[in-house]
Amino acid sequence: MNGKTLMTCIDAAHASLKEHADEIASLDQAIGDGDHIINLLRGMDALAALRASIEAEAFAPALKLAAAKVLSTVGGSSGPLFFSMLTGMAKAAPDDDDVKAFARAFAAGVDAVGQRGKTGTGSKTMMDVLIPVAERFTALADAGASKQDVLEALPRVAEDNMLATRDMLATKGRASFLGERSRGHIDPGARSSQLMIAAVCAHLAQDGA
Repeated sequence: MNGKTLMTCIDAAHASLKEHADEIASLDQAIGDGDHIINLLRGMDALAALRASIEAEAFAPALKLAAAKVLSTVGGSSGPLFFSMLTGMAKAAPDDDDVKAFARAFAAGVDAVGQRGKTGTGSKTMMDVLIPVAERFTALADAGASKQDVLEALPRVAEDNMLATRDMLATKGRASFLGERSRGHIDPGARSSQLMIAAVCAHLAQDGA
């Protein structure tokens, strides 16, 4: 794993977000500010413009470079949260392609997001996808699962937990102001996180990573 691989993962996530932009915007307009997808795509565009610099780096420095660009370009709460995710992963980034090491790095990134946002599962946020995925990733890695098994399993975990946010009561962000009216809507942050996880896993599986 290096900067070139990271950039191809960013490309996969970017393409999926663009494909589902209208859907995410509608979800966000129902319970949020309506600008979640706009902010994410702005950040993705900025990362694409930084392609040569990211590709020239090893994995950890590439993550740090991407984190800094995300923080400076992504508006709203998403910028600091994804900065924390990427920075947390960079601090624990492995030197090789060991599944357990990548599971630890992903878990470190998710933990950093939780500390920044001061939330866990059950509050109808992106954490309702990220935490279960990190936990499943760790469990699979500890059980000796292959890369392909992990890449097949994690999108299912992400989708199941994204869909579960529909019936949750929002306790964080603007959606929390709606009270009971926040139920019946999938959280846009959970949906965008699920889409990115699915896209990255599909790309890596196809690429044979």
